[in-house]
Amino acid sequence: MTISQRHAASDRHATAYWTVGPEQGELRSEALPVPGPGDALVRTLYSGISKGTELVVHHASVPACVAGAMAAPNQAGDFPYPVKFGYLTVGVVEAGPEGWAGKTVFCLYPHQDRFVVPVESLTVIPDGVPARRAVLTGTVETAVNGIWEAGPRLGDRVAVIGAGLVGGMVARLLAGFPLERLQLIDVDPAKRAFADALGVDFSHPEDALPDCDIVIHCSASQEGLQRSLQLVGDEGDIIEMSWYADRSITLPLGEDFHARRLSIRASQVGVVARARRHRRTNAERLALAVSLLQDPVFDVFLTGSSAFEELPDVVRRLADGSLDALCHVIEYPSAGAPAREAPSTQDSSAQAQPTEATR
Repeated sequence: MTISQRHAASDRHATAYWTVGPEQGELRSEALPVPGPGDALVRTLYSGISKGTELVVHHASVPACVAGAMAAPNQAGDFPYPVKFGYLTVGVVEAGPEGWAGKTVFCLYPHQDRFVVPVESLTVIPDGVPARRAVLTGTVETAVNGIWEAGPRLGDRVAVIGAGLVGGMVARLLAGFPLERLQLIDVDPAKRAFADALGVDFSHPEDALPDCDIVIHCSASQEGLQRSLQLVGDEGDIIEMSWYADRSITLPLGEDFHARRLSIRASQVGVVARARRHRRTNAERLALAVSLLQDPVFDVFLTGSSAFEELPDVVRRLADGSLDALCHVIEYPSAGAPAREAPSTQDSSAQAQPTEATR
């Protein structure tokens, strides 16, 4: 086989990360579909690991009652496993309709070195946004949706509980609002340096200021949500951005919850927030999110990188806590240097159809 024939053969196949059992993942080879007239062939440059949701998938903890709603736009397989899941991918269009070749794009696609999607699934990354930073587009989109849901007003007092990836994103975006005060709250005192980098005031939960107009909860902990009830002012709003998967949460609703007429409202990125749903599409929300990434401060969220072939071990280390990260970046081989041979195969004809994402 000639070099050109080997390259042609590699172009017809892709390597992707699959969750194949509880706390088990592997790289699999699969056939690429033939691009249609409205499709693009994308070579991946980077993907990001959205630790919270992806570790729920890794632990096979997606509740059966929301398995359909949890499916990512380009997911293959079904929960709990085997499933190909992920949604923070940046690549270069290698082939597509006129004008698309060579564009750097973001796509809500799992961890895979090459893929074919309709061009409508792609968000073009604007000048001024580095490709590596652009993996954060989907997380910024989540933060934008939560802020649209919260609807902060001039002079509001706002607290964000949980200084992780999503909480940090929300706090950074809110830092540009004309608020009376904004606090990023976390039990880990080491998060103070992170908050300083974001230009946001930091507080331990015990020292946080009360009487907030809005509390945005992102800690995915029972204690954090309980503290939200204490910090929000009378008739104030709590926006719940955490997802607890199959965990049960207990709240003290028998205290002053009713007397103070408090509200807890979920924010979920699968659909545009209620306040903007009739005037913004998902594509417009993504375009807004990627435009915000021109601010270099977002590089603080990228806390490490690994080669694509190391992805199964990276996910395992994130799950057992031996690797700490906000967003861990996966780097893909350059053009002409395909990933190592995968241990098993997956017939692309068996892939599940994509449904609405819950990220």
